[in-house]
Amino acid sequence: MKKILYILIMAFIGFSTSCTEEELDESIFDTSEPQRNEFDKWLLSNYVYPYNIDLKYRMEDIESDMNYELVPADLGNAVRLSKLVKYLWLEAYDEVAGVDFTRTYVPKIIHLVGSPAYQSNGSITLGTAEGGLKVTLYLVNWLEIDIDFLNYFYFKTMHHEFGHILHQTKKFDPDFQKISDGHYVGGDWVNKSLSFALSEGFISPYSMNEVNEDFVEIIATFVTNTQAYWDDLLKTAGANGATIINQKFDVVQKYMKNSWNIDIYELRDVVQRRSSDIYSINWDNL
Repeated sequence: MKKILYILIMAFIGFSTSCTEEELDESIFDTSEPQRNEFDKWLLSNYVYPYNIDLKYRMEDIESDMNYELVPADLGNAVRLSKLVKYLWLEAYDEVAGVDFTRTYVPKIIHLVGSPAYQSNGSITLGTAEGGLKVTLYLVNWLEIDIDFLNYFYFKTMHHEFGHILHQTKKFDPDFQKISDGHYVGGDWVNKSLSFALSEGFISPYSMNEVNEDFVEIIATFVTNTQAYWDDLLKTAGANGATIINQKFDVVQKYMKNSWNIDIYELRDVVQRRSSDIYSINWDNL
């Protein structure tokens, strides 16, 4: 009996040793160091390490919306836009709220796509946010170093989508919805002019879509424009429209301060100062 047991034990040891040696000899996974170009190394130092953000500039099917015909981002424009996003968006929030805030709440994936995403209603999607984890920016191949262009196509979208992440994390005052309850038009916003939206108490036609879009459009419009521009919008809105917009802005201002300790006026000043710097910076140099 002892002899049989001894043989069985030795056989098991032999099997275990053989299996372990075989596993160590060759892994089924690719363990080689990935090949990184200079931009990849820059992204590690400026996105991955400080913010834990994976900025994807190469076209990946798994990250792309296959409902659209999309093309990859041009490398040169991806470099420029990545530097601009860091300077005008990430570091603006660093300056006002601290890097820990930015690192905690920014999406962990930023996906750059070269082409626009056309909707069936004729509009184009400038950006999307998915559950606070990922932001996709389109039209990268159209990039121009002009602040009006940048705000229209990218940074108003970035502040808009980040506003969604914030209010999905901490809810805003439900009284906000009561201000324009019954006046949201859903997808028909595409048929509304800016002047009409303003007169109805909405800061943009898109803000007429639904209450969450209304809320974040106020944040995005306010911080990406000067006080003079904001005042002109209120003037165009007329007495009734301006009153409604000011009511909404008051809720937004208190929300940003009470929920996130962010002074929206300070944030606007920082964004505007950084926006004025873009013409003196070499966005190609890594």
